[in-house]
Amino acid sequence: MKAAVLLFVSLLICPVFGQEDVKEKNMWNHFTYDVGNMFGGVGYAYSRPVHWKGNDWANFGYLTAGTLLLFTVDDELNDWKNGFRQDIPDVVMDYGHEYGSPENNYMLTGGVYLAGLFTKNEKLRRTGVLLISSATAGGFLQQVSKRIIGRARPKSGESSDTFDPLHLDRIYDYDSFPSGHAMLAFSNAYAIAKQFKNPWVKGGIYAIGLVPGFVRVMDDFHWVSDVAFSTVLSIFIVESIDRYLDSKYDEKYNDNPKQVSWNLSFGPNTMGVSLHF
Repeated sequence: MKAAVLLFVSLLICPVFGQEDVKEKNMWNHFTYDVGNMFGGVGYAYSRPVHWKGNDWANFGYLTAGTLLLFTVDDELNDWKNGFRQDIPDVVMDYGHEYGSPENNYMLTGGVYLAGLFTKNEKLRRTGVLLISSATAGGFLQQVSKRIIGRARPKSGESSDTFDPLHLDRIYDYDSFPSGHAMLAFSNAYAIAKQFKNPWVKGGIYAIGLVPGFVRVMDDFHWVSDVAFSTVLSIFIVESIDRYLDSKYDEKYNDNPKQVSWNLSFGPNTMGVSLHF
């Protein structure tokens, strides 16, 4: 009788533990799969120039030309913004400095990913992977570029065409280009905006993502050309990694790739980024 009771209890308990093991295994599998895609996304973004074609090189040319054009007026723009710096609310300035910092960036991106992992929401998981991959790709690139280029920050008191390049260590007054705050903040905004279809919601998220770059210009950490280049480059990085993730996840943002498109425009009377819905 006792043996029969023990057998009955075992039959009840074993499926429960089996289900828990499957749950744990599934979550662990998702986690390891996602981490692999994070690294894969970074590698994919870095390898894209090898595969660029005519339109890609044209956009890169527009980005370079636009940055150089802004470079010629950086000092004038910096003097101009000093005229209304004191009118910017402190809450905006504090938000701009804090939101774009790497530690706060990874708190946000990591939180989004873990929420998707624990709630078994693939779309949210994918968003977290996109956020982390984009931040890592952009963050590493801008850290290396700062040390190679060595552009003086406005707060150094030097002009915008002053450089002290090729430093392996960080020279704090000569690491202006590109802007890490602008790149991280707008990468997040652009990736999160992919969750929404409403153009007004997207526009609002983009505007919030532009604040850190604006604040860094206002507080003499960066020139306008630093922030403009970093913002556009972050779009390229996010789009590149998102295409890579299309082949890795069933949940996609790009089912209708023509719904939203970015194009650079440059000519005698126009320069900038155009957004088409």
